[in-house]
Amino acid sequence: MDCIQSHITVPVADPSAWATAMNNLGIVPMGLTGQQLVSDSICIQSFDPNLGIITPINPMMAGISLVPPHPVAAELPVIKEIIHCKSCTLFPQNPNLPPPSTRERPPGCKTVFVGGLPENATEEIIKEVFDQCGEIVAIRKSKKNFCHIRFSEEFMVDKALYLSGYRMRIGSSTDKKDSGRIHVDFAQARDDLYEWECKQRLLAREERHRRKIQEDRLRPPSPPPIMHYSEHEAALLAEKLKDNKFSEATAVLFTWIDRGEVNRRSANHFYSMIQSANSHVRRLMNEKAQHEEEMELAKEHFKNSLLAILTQFEQITAVFTAATRQKAWDHFSKAQRKNIDIWRKQCEELRNAQNEEIMGIRREEEMEMSDEDLEENPCKKMRMEDTVLSAQTCALREENDSLRWQLDAYRNEVELLKKEQGKMYRTEEDHTQEQQLHFLQQTMQNMQQQLLRLQEELKGKELELEQARDEQHYLEGEVLSLREKVGQTSWSYFLFEGKNNDYEEQCWESYFEAAVTQVKVTLLKNNDAVIWGPLRSEKEALLLGIISTFLHVHPFGANIEYLWSYIQRLDTKISASELERLMVRLPNMFKQEFSGVGATLEKRWKFCGFEALKTV
Repeated sequence: MDCIQSHITVPVADPSAWATAMNNLGIVPMGLTGQQLVSDSICIQSFDPNLGIITPINPMMAGISLVPPHPVAAELPVIKEIIHCKSCTLFPQNPNLPPPSTRERPPGCKTVFVGGLPENATEEIIKEVFDQCGEIVAIRKSKKNFCHIRFSEEFMVDKALYLSGYRMRIGSSTDKKDSGRIHVDFAQARDDLYEWECKQRLLAREERHRRKIQEDRLRPPSPPPIMHYSEHEAALLAEKLKDNKFSEATAVLFTWIDRGEVNRRSANHFYSMIQSANSHVRRLMNEKAQHEEEMELAKEHFKNSLLAILTQFEQITAVFTAATRQKAWDHFSKAQRKNIDIWRKQCEELRNAQNEEIMGIRREEEMEMSDEDLEENPCKKMRMEDTVLSAQTCALREENDSLRWQLDAYRNEVELLKKEQGKMYRTEEDHTQEQQLHFLQQTMQNMQQQLLRLQEELKGKELELEQARDEQHYLEGEVLSLREKVGQTSWSYFLFEGKNNDYEEQCWESYFEAAVTQVKVTLLKNNDAVIWGPLRSEKEALLLGIISTFLHVHPFGANIEYLWSYIQRLDTKISASELERLMVRLPNMFKQEFSGVGATLEKRWKFCGFEALKTV
């Protein structure tokens, strides 16, 4: 430590770098004249200027040890500077390189491994460099440029790890044997492990001792020792049995009797003490009665208090009820009404709870009164039971025997009667059951016949309804076609003549009505020829598919002759009237339209199946 005690012995070009390096090592930086380069507030606390080193402190505390805390903040990087010693100089490694790696720290580690030493490094130079980290106990140097250093405390190892990565140069020589990059790491030593185990055992013993003291402190005290029997102690114990120390005296009396202290000479003394213990029963009964009276008074006071609280709850509920009436309720705001409603509900719940509690107290009182009426003196009750039980047992035995014999006789008679009457009942019951079954079967058959008849009638009505609907659709189509014909011919006539008088209108109306009646008559006559409803055969289904496809391809429609000429190529036996009857039976799929005027008037069929699907 000569280099530190003399503050500085080599010229320093940059005082700030020297101050940073010394401060990182925990040494107060001093100038050439002996003044401090930095203030005391910046330096590490607990510094002794006479020694020039840090006093032993906990290295794990942030900001105290030479080695900074493990999570180093990004805004406060650790700056390593050049360290000058008396015999050598330590140069830091490139800050861009990763920090030196270390192994896992063994428990109780006080020894470090130092590798990469110069070949010419001696034990004195090594001690000079690492002595500033703490008190060195031993240095074991090897011939292969490494050594082991054992410190006196564990925190000194952290200070020594700070020097890992520095390049050591002895003096100002440039020879390879005088320079080397040192590497400091934890070392696993048997001495460190033994000391750590001893320390752990010491801590475990201290912990066990502390727990034992705590258990002894919390353990209840032992009962006092009971003295042996003597006449003097018996006289004192008899006095205690009459005083307030009855529990202690009873324990002593029980111990004496249990030990076998009772003999002929001491029997009278023990008898008097037992008599005193028996007399204490009266005092206990009196105390119990007194406590019961106090409890009854407390119950009465509690009951009166609850009644008073209940009356006040009733008054508050009445206030809320009056406030919710129409004449007062309309003057409150919405928020005020909400609060009043909440308060009213809370008050009603509390009132109901108080009422239930009072009712429970009353029920308990009624049960206690009934128990008191039924209960008698225990001594009298025992005597009555003793006298009555002896008389009842004999009477009950005799009655039991007689009843048992009567029961056996009745059982035999009942079995005989059942056997005799069973046959008669069976024949009558079987006859009645057969009659009922026959009647039920007849009623079921009648109901089934009626049901079948109703189902047939329903099917007939449904068929008639479908035929009527198809006929209605067909008539509506014919009426629409006649109206279009009449309208077209009338317009062509008026356009041609240029006249429009009442006489001609009446003629056209009479003509239209006559045509409609003629259509109806022809339909009624040919009703058997026209078949309404769905398809009847597979041939009609094929024709329906071909017609639908043909008319779908012709969106403007086609006349019956054009359609018949196309289908005749497929089936020569088909006629135009059959095609027209098939399309008339399906008005939801095909419809008739008239196009043209006058002589060019033409009836066309169109496919309307998609429109019918949209409307359904």
